[in-house]
Amino acid sequence: MMRIGRTAVIGSILGSLAAACAPIRIFDAVIPKDGGVVAVARDVAFGADPRQRLDVYAPRRAGSASVPVVVFLYGGSWNSGTKGGYGFVGRALAARGFVVVIPDYRLVPAVRYPIFLQDNAAAVHWVRSHVAALGGDPDRVVLAGHSAGAYNAAMLAIDPRWLGKDRAAVRGWVGLAGPYDFLPLDEDVTRETFGDAPDLPATQPGAHVAPGDPPALLVTGDDDTLVRPSNSDTLARQLTAAGVPVERVRYAGIGHAGLLTAIARPFRRRAPVLANMAAFATRVTAPSVTASGR
Repeated sequence: MMRIGRTAVIGSILGSLAAACAPIRIFDAVIPKDGGVVAVARDVAFGADPRQRLDVYAPRRAGSASVPVVVFLYGGSWNSGTKGGYGFVGRALAARGFVVVIPDYRLVPAVRYPIFLQDNAAAVHWVRSHVAALGGDPDRVVLAGHSAGAYNAAMLAIDPRWLGKDRAAVRGWVGLAGPYDFLPLDEDVTRETFGDAPDLPATQPGAHVAPGDPPALLVTGDDDTLVRPSNSDTLARQLTAAGVPVERVRYAGIGHAGLLTAIARPFRRRAPVLANMAAFATRVTAPSVTASGR
């Protein structure tokens, strides 16, 4: 166990790294991890492309009963990221009783919308077919993501084009600082990612909101200047208007990267991101909660 003084020093150093957008692998390599977790699968292929690989984390003593599954989709402006940097997220959620799947997916500029969504959907299809062998319940899935990954999670949960019949297994989804409302395309990253889409309005999650969509937990930091919290406010209003259960959580003094790093052990006092995610996922995947009861 780290001493308080050492925690403060590491917090200062790693906070600076995160703010400077240093590679997430560096953060993951040095951050203390949660115990009681095992990586039960590494670099498993869910497609033919080298980017179509996933890692799976599970509680070390899950018992004979299967546990709910969280599929975590990382961010990076749709043009960067690696599952190898998010072991701290996988272990944090697995330590709270979930099987956690973290996939890579193809990135801009090699691909454009909607290829990365198709890759994310393929990862969920893999979960439905294979996660039972790793201790997960394929009928109790929660999608989660940060930043661009939150957009991806939203689209898979809300837009029925991507998951097909497997969407029925999605009991809820969690969006951390997601960009959900970014038309017109006035930034280089959105123009490069979505500029070729033949139907731009259809790229927005709100265009697909309908009664019966999975419940949502939308989380933002009030100090986020990269993805404005108004994105989540807009989507929360759209979901509420359709009768979809939605929880809207805001943290004072937390920025875009801080929302993610608060999941890591030394930073959890900054904001209860992990506790809120785990509580939501536990509730929506409870055996008494069925798809028809959304």
